[in-house]
Amino acid sequence: MGRVLITGASGLLGRALMQEFQGATGWEVLGLAYSRAGGRLKKVDLRDQAAVRETVQEFKPDILIHSAAQRRPDVVEKDEEATSALNVEATRTVAQAAVDVGAFLVYISTDYVFDGKSPPHKVTDAPNPLNKYGASKLAGEKTALEVAKDGAVLRVPILYGPIEAIDESAVTVLFGAVQNLGQTAKMSDYERRYPTHVGDVAAVCRQLAEKRLQDPSLHGVFHWSGDEDMTKYTMAVAMAEVFSLPSSHLVADKEPSGGAPRPYNAHLDVSRLRDLGIGKTRPFRESIKEVLQPFLQK
Repeated sequence: MGRVLITGASGLLGRALMQEFQGATGWEVLGLAYSRAGGRLKKVDLRDQAAVRETVQEFKPDILIHSAAQRRPDVVEKDEEATSALNVEATRTVAQAAVDVGAFLVYISTDYVFDGKSPPHKVTDAPNPLNKYGASKLAGEKTALEVAKDGAVLRVPILYGPIEAIDESAVTVLFGAVQNLGQTAKMSDYERRYPTHVGDVAAVCRQLAEKRLQDPSLHGVFHWSGDEDMTKYTMAVAMAEVFSLPSSHLVADKEPSGGAPRPYNAHLDVSRLRDLGIGKTRPFRESIKEVLQPFLQK
């Protein structure tokens, strides 16, 4: 097939991307990481333009998937400058490096570029982010497509999958409260979320990469998402149920979440990818059980 370079390769989605491409025939894979670089990953600071350029020139990827980002909305609200350095400036560096070697850039973005007022959001809908995280990712999208004009943006929602720690995903972190039976926990039952497994996003990225190698005209904005409409409360209850744990200590909070403002329902319309024969989803209950099993307190 070809060569694929993945940024943010030590992260939740990055690890799934590495596994997906390494498990598929014909792909040569290079993963970049920084704070958690180790093993077969190459340590590169994406804010270091020369290091990025040199690494990309040396590997000469056909596909470059840029999944490195600051993803936590409440962190972003507090440290705009550091977020912009990673979500926008590093994107410019990575996109330019991709263009210089003729690689197809895939920039991973978020459903938070939308205000969540008229779901499901199509790829042609005008973004209107409500928080600084969404705004920084939208700025990253614009930068990516401005530099890599025939590149792609793939927007995805809240992600979960095989975790290194329970707080690595905004989905799995809920399991702490689920297992703390003696403590009443208020859980948001307001914002609609569509939890999506990183393995499915990785499969979609590989399918998109393979389709692009067949059809060089393929570019622009794409959406992928799980299709189960949930809230943090209903996710937590589902976790309790699959492990036969009580859920009476979990309390549904019908008010909008505190912290950074979040869209009410940023459900993504996935028809553009579906129409290309691209897609993969898995049921939440059985996959969250598999993900959380190692973290079940005996």
